[in-house]
Amino acid sequence: MNCNIKQFFSSSIGKKYIMGLTGLALCGFLVTHLLGNLLLLMGPDAFNLYAHTLTSNPLIYVAEAILLLIFLSHLGLATKISLENRAARPVKYYAHHATGRGMTFSSKTMPLSGLVTFVFVVLHLLNFKYGTQYLTNVDGQEMRDVFKTVIEYFENPLYVVWYVFAMCVLGFHVCHGFQSAFQSLGFNHPKYTPLIKLKAKAFGLFVTIGFSGLAIWCHFQGGQ
Repeated sequence: MNCNIKQFFSSSIGKKYIMGLTGLALCGFLVTHLLGNLLLLMGPDAFNLYAHTLTSNPLIYVAEAILLLIFLSHLGLATKISLENRAARPVKYYAHHATGRGMTFSSKTMPLSGLVTFVFVVLHLLNFKYGTQYLTNVDGQEMRDVFKTVIEYFENPLYVVWYVFAMCVLGFHVCHGFQSAFQSLGFNHPKYTPLIKLKAKAFGLFVTIGFSGLAIWCHFQGGQ
């Protein structure tokens, strides 16, 4: 039985299955992260208190370790599948015929959009999680002023442009990934396909508009 399980997860179908699960888990993280970031609109105290409550919980290290494992698993499998697909197609076709099956523009650009997203995540952590450290006081409790760090970062319009661009790429990536994940998990019946495509597009727009809108809002708060 263990041998069968190992063979399944090492097979092409098994890898795509894990890709789908880890992808949906990361989509769930994006939703919770965006909802948390919306507290920026409530002002410094609300956002700083939220960030402090989150980071001061000892379980945050467990959550971050699990999230990192999911992210690295998704990234590693995506790289492996991409290389295997490229090796299986040694001949480059210069003309693409739209047949409704096989490779599409979205699927072909997933490695590129994934790379942009990876670069964004690294820079995001460096600029915010490990960025400039300010202190503030909320209800008599000293804590990090993450609000000030975020606002200060987005005062630079070039950073806003980069952030919005990265969010557009991410939105495109998760739109196709969301749809592919459900297909990999077996929800590829023609009855469900239109609804899954609609939800995938809605989710991609939700991610792009939500995060980009906050970045632009922060930029205009910087001058106040």
